[in-house]
Amino acid sequence: MKILVVEDDAKIASFIAKGLKQEGFSVERAGDGEEGLALALARRFDVLVVDLMLPKLSGYEIIGSLRKKGATTPILILSAKSGVDDKLQGFEAGSDDYLTKPFSFAELVARVRALARRAAPSAGETALVSGPLTLDLMSRRASRDGKEIELRPREFALLEYLMRHAGNVVSKTMIMEHIWSYYFDPETNIVDVLVHRLRAKVDDGFEPKLIHTVRGAGYVLSGR
Repeated sequence: MKILVVEDDAKIASFIAKGLKQEGFSVERAGDGEEGLALALARRFDVLVVDLMLPKLSGYEIIGSLRKKGATTPILILSAKSGVDDKLQGFEAGSDDYLTKPFSFAELVARVRALARRAAPSAGETALVSGPLTLDLMSRRASRDGKEIELRPREFALLEYLMRHAGNVVSKTMIMEHIWSYYFDPETNIVDVLVHRLRAKVDDGFEPKLIHTVRGAGYVLSGR
């Protein structure tokens, strides 16, 4: 697996790169935001590890630019900014996970591996079909009744999760653990916001409605 580490602290970047290489990863480094964005756009990586406070372009700007260009590479933010607002802003920009400094290297490796596994389709599996919905796991495209639906990376991940569990209720906690690999206060509405966005794209203008709220339990994908 190939990892891009975008980190301006040379000591931390060297530590991460050396450790990941020892774990069998191929690693490239970028020391500022502009270099990181250019590398991420020019080459294929399995996971990006991105700091937020970078010279030239911030981590938020890198992630936002990549997502606007349609890049679906999993992104792990690695930052000293530990506030809830910082984390939410990172996820809203399009990151897939968030790890704060100081960090356990073993946890960093585990999260990188988890993101890479999540992005790779199972052997021989190229698409999911649930009623009128089709999810192409190779091209990362979704459609309903043959009409293409444009999805952001986390919307795609949520729809894939719901389709893999079609007919079964999935809780907010299950969604948070799968989509973000991160624990949030149960009172946060981040899952509701993501489901609302996905429902607007999957159900608005179509019948029957497929994404349903099960009060007090979670959400279910079904054609009832």
